[in-house]
Amino acid sequence: MKIMIIGGTGRVGSDLVKQFKKNTDDEITIAARHPEEIKIVDTVEERPKIKTLKFSIVDMTVEQMADTMKGFDAIYFTAGSGGHNVVLVDSYGAIKTMQAAEKAGVKRYIMLSSAFALQPDQWEGKKHYAKLQDYQAAKFMADHWLIHDTDLNYTILQPGSLLETPGTGEVTFNDDQPGSNSINDVSQVLFDVLDNKHAFDKVIIMHSGDMSIETALNNLK
Repeated sequence: MKIMIIGGTGRVGSDLVKQFKKNTDDEITIAARHPEEIKIVDTVEERPKIKTLKFSIVDMTVEQMADTMKGFDAIYFTAGSGGHNVVLVDSYGAIKTMQAAEKAGVKRYIMLSSAFALQPDQWEGKKHYAKLQDYQAAKFMADHWLIHDTDLNYTILQPGSLLETPGTGEVTFNDDQPGSNSINDVSQVLFDVLDNKHAFDKVIIMHSGDMSIETALNNLK
């Protein structure tokens, strides 16, 4: 397959690239605003099918994005604003990539979102999300658009807090309680949902748990 990872330099995105490097021979393109900063010399030597692409969510038009996406089988959106340009990156920027994917004829689109983004009653005005109101609202709009305003075969992964701890390979999906996640477990789920039909057209709320990722995915309804 030919796969583009938008935001492949971030914490989750870069770990997702490692998942593909380790487990497949798919052609991976890391789309980033500053591809010259990507440290992939060893990666390129070991895996010539891992490439980089200059790609700006803010500065590019939908048409320009679509031109770069032609011929791809799947798009991952793992980019994040880090609290800067929340609307232009996490909301409108994400929506532009969806529009571009459809224009380019891409069918599969996988979104890294945030826990309970589509359930405002879980985060609106809540202390736990006090500093994340704008971010959650932006993710709400992007996720809602993907579900209701596109014909893309989507998976939306909504993890809780991200931790730089070793992955356990065990998760809980679609629980109504907040939780945290190893970044490695999040990237593993993103990798595994690509061609898992149980994950097609699904929103998956995620935190660490006691069920293997494979079992949890195959139990999705």
